[in-house]
Amino acid sequence: MSSLSLDEEVRLYTTNPEREKYSLLATLFGIIIALDYLERAYVRDAITAAEYSPACTRLLSQYMTMLKLVKDSVPSIEQFMSQYRMDNPAALHRIKVGVPATVEHSSEAGPETGKWIAETTQNFITFMDALKLRLRAKDQLHPILQELVTGYARFKGSKDWEGRSRMVSWLITLNGMKASEEITEEQSRQLLFDVDHAYAEFFRSLSGGNSDGT
Repeated sequence: MSSLSLDEEVRLYTTNPEREKYSLLATLFGIIIALDYLERAYVRDAITAAEYSPACTRLLSQYMTMLKLVKDSVPSIEQFMSQYRMDNPAALHRIKVGVPATVEHSSEAGPETGKWIAETTQNFITFMDALKLRLRAKDQLHPILQELVTGYARFKGSKDWEGRSRMVSWLITLNGMKASEEITEEQSRQLLFDVDHAYAEFFRSLSGGNSDGT
């Protein structure tokens, strides 16, 4: 029997598939760490919203891509972080929300241009049509709602609109589902009601300058 050398490197894998698996897990680990640093930097005002938003969006996109590649090894992000003793609550929160903090809380980044109004209106119509056409799966609804909420959050005062918080809440719900999972008929009806409410509130704010229509 050969003796074990203490100077010999311990390998996590013995086959190419195993090597690829651990390489992907290491990449996922790195994305979470980077996202946590980014969140903390933004909270401390170490970076501006203009710097934070695209960087956060890119990391969240990379995270979603990696999650698809390691889905057989990672039942949930909480389990993954627990297994590897990761203490990164800021990153976990951002992952669960699924959009940058500037979208979740409204960055009030600038004036409401005609282009923004047209794009947001179209996003509202597209999403409501999707629900009326009985689209129910997360991978069908989440990208459309994410685009809607992102555009909606660009308007000054949107952080105080009731519709914004409702849509962000639905975005978090969808973000926590698996791609193939579907919302129920009851959820679909409530979601359509909430988005229709936000749509009406959005137009009241444009015409009267206040979300309550006064």
